[in-house]
Amino acid sequence: MMNIEEKLYKYAELLVDVGINITNGKRLYIRATTDALPLVRLVTKIAYERGSKEVKVSLGDDTLSRLNAEYRSEEELSVVHDFQVAERMYYSDEKAGFLSIISSSPELLKDVAPSKLQAMQVASGQAFKEFSARTQSDFHSWCVAGYPSVEWARLVYPELPDDEAVDALLELVLYTVRADLENPVEAWFEHDKTLHEKVDYLNDKQFTALRYEAPGTDLTIGLPVNHLWAGASSTDSNGDSFMANMPTEEVFTAPDKNRVDGYVSNTLPLSHGGNIIDDFKLTFKDGEVVEYEAGRGYDILKNIIDTDQGSKRLGEVALVPADSPISNEGILFYNTLFDENASCHIALGSAYAFSIEGGKEMSREALDEAGLNDSITHVDFMIGSEKLNIFGIDQDGNESPVFIDGNWAF
Repeated sequence: MMNIEEKLYKYAELLVDVGINITNGKRLYIRATTDALPLVRLVTKIAYERGSKEVKVSLGDDTLSRLNAEYRSEEELSVVHDFQVAERMYYSDEKAGFLSIISSSPELLKDVAPSKLQAMQVASGQAFKEFSARTQSDFHSWCVAGYPSVEWARLVYPELPDDEAVDALLELVLYTVRADLENPVEAWFEHDKTLHEKVDYLNDKQFTALRYEAPGTDLTIGLPVNHLWAGASSTDSNGDSFMANMPTEEVFTAPDKNRVDGYVSNTLPLSHGGNIIDDFKLTFKDGEVVEYEAGRGYDILKNIIDTDQGSKRLGEVALVPADSPISNEGILFYNTLFDENASCHIALGSAYAFSIEGGKEMSREALDEAGLNDSITHVDFMIGSEKLNIFGIDQDGNESPVFIDGNWAF
């Protein structure tokens, strides 16, 4: 049986070889906090061993981030310096791989004034809009992964001492990314194949809409003409494959931003901007949120919806069976990367350009005309459960089951 150090090394190898896919001297840009240094160091070493010309690490610290949010003025928090954007764009121009390792507590910025949080999020969204557009069109490879911090682990395992909670969460993270297997790379190739079988079926069907029914949910989401479902691996502009999320259990596409009607309720808490939003419900008409409520985090939800015009509309629809590895663990991660892979979800905000045929080469105007949403934000929230049914609607109005009782119907 492998010990945790051996599994962690396999995890680092997965991120380099499958997540980012370091080939031909590709540069690597890592964003992480100090909590993730054990993983960052391993990834850096392995990336260099695979031939990377440079590994650039942008390291943050949660305590410092909290202090900045508390003490800096709203005006100051609205500033993103040109050199910060220029650095990111330089590595994008170089077609580096971008790896984000998430460790922060879901409650890092709890009780910080919502107006400050919105100022930070809007400023960052606007400053990095071009970079985000490149990411969402797979111009460069990118991957988002996780590594536990003490504060995050405390939230998931409040009954355990800190060191035991961190170890327990790390073991769980390693399980979700298949790093506990003898040959995790081969396991990922098999997983990729399985998800692409679902993708191929849905792309062949070309449903005009999906209808959702569950307790607290009665929603119809239109799908654009020539939409494309995706899942697991993607391909960057150099033709290299990569894995945008590790873990991932979803297949997803973009909705028609103008054809969403009905209401939907969350089934898992949403961690956003260092705060938790829960027990919320959104009502849509002609694609736009017209009413919303929340039992917890109403002001944060309001900030998300009010970010810009596009944040009132959907940019993603994703299908995840209730009978999947993360879901079956029955653990609430309070972290969207993991919780979204235990539940069907949808996202307010921007759509991925590759979600429509030819989308990677389309102008922003052409994408808008095709029904793909544009926004400086993209916020996933979970709506899946064992009580969720989803039906695909074809051009003649006939319905076919896609999910029944929370699981694939085909």
